[in-house]
Amino acid sequence: MNSLEKRSFYSFLALYIISSTIFIVLSAYWYYTAQKNALASNQYYKLQHVADTLSQKIIKAHMQGIKLDIPRSNKDIVIALIDIDKEVVYGSLQEDFVPKKAEYFEEGQHSVLISDAPQKHLNIEFVVVQSRALLEEIRGLKQNVLMVVLLSIVMMIVLAWVLSRLFMSPLHQKIKQIEDFVHDTAHELNTPITALSMSVSRALKKQSYDEKILKNISISTKQLFDMYTALSYLSFETKPQEEELIDVSVVLEKSVAYYKELSESKRIVFNVNTEPFEFRIDETKLNMLFGNLVNNAIKYSHPDSSIEVSLKGGVFEIQDHGIGIEPEKLSKIYERYNRETEYAGGFGIGLSIVQKISQEYGLGLDVISKEGQGSCFSITFT
Repeated sequence: MNSLEKRSFYSFLALYIISSTIFIVLSAYWYYTAQKNALASNQYYKLQHVADTLSQKIIKAHMQGIKLDIPRSNKDIVIALIDIDKEVVYGSLQEDFVPKKAEYFEEGQHSVLISDAPQKHLNIEFVVVQSRALLEEIRGLKQNVLMVVLLSIVMMIVLAWVLSRLFMSPLHQKIKQIEDFVHDTAHELNTPITALSMSVSRALKKQSYDEKILKNISISTKQLFDMYTALSYLSFETKPQEEELIDVSVVLEKSVAYYKELSESKRIVFNVNTEPFEFRIDETKLNMLFGNLVNNAIKYSHPDSSIEVSLKGGVFEIQDHGIGIEPEKLSKIYERYNRETEYAGGFGIGLSIVQKISQEYGLGLDVISKEGQGSCFSITFT
């Protein structure tokens, strides 16, 4: 990854981790608070039940004149009976406090419930029930919540890393396409610019302009103009042109003639067979449509070969006898910046433009190709 990709990657990763961590922590706090309150309520009702049960036994023993039978309590619960003189007559107080009224509170490490339910029967004013179970349960709850939070954060970081890589994958691919495009652009521009420079230098030295020099200048100039037209169409807003009824055959023949010097440089012969056909379209876009297909046919044809061009019944076909296209690559030929072969130069945008214009005007675009035998592109004007 380059510096821009790394900055984007780590920015997304940091934002995802921070926001997810905040969410996890807040969720954990809400869960901990709710569970703690539930444990405290459960502890209160448990102590209240013990106090009420013991108070009933005290009242029953006093009313029936029998001996008070204090049941054995749970090992986590400590009971103390306080008489009317505030003295402990049974059990012990686990914390340093003096029972004064019925209440429930936390003292030290214990939950304490003071009940006045005995109503001074057997001179017992308060039943005090104490337990440290709540403290242990809350400590265990804290440990469990903390462990889950840490585990969740670790899993979230791993997930964030994977998602960040997935998020950056198309961006990385697009940046690579742009970098390749810039590299190819520089390479493609270098060829016609060098040819122009050399042709002009030769012409100035000779102080004459022979046909070969002028042909080289013409080819290079047209290559530069084609590059400019393609890049402008894809990259800049252009004012919509008025569509008009055009004889497609006339524009097609002009496109073939436009690339005459380029075809002659490879000793390629065009066999053109057209008949008049009118269609309402922007002439500039029709020129680009034919121009890209004719130019591609020349580029990917072998020297000393031929190209057949026809326009009949509103169906345009161009057949070359060049390198052809591998079957598994046919589905990708219209992707922008896609180049499946290094046989000829280019930006990988010509067929993308052809597809875009075809879709804009509802034209049927099709291709039949055999590797090593050539390709046939057809456009149906409907």
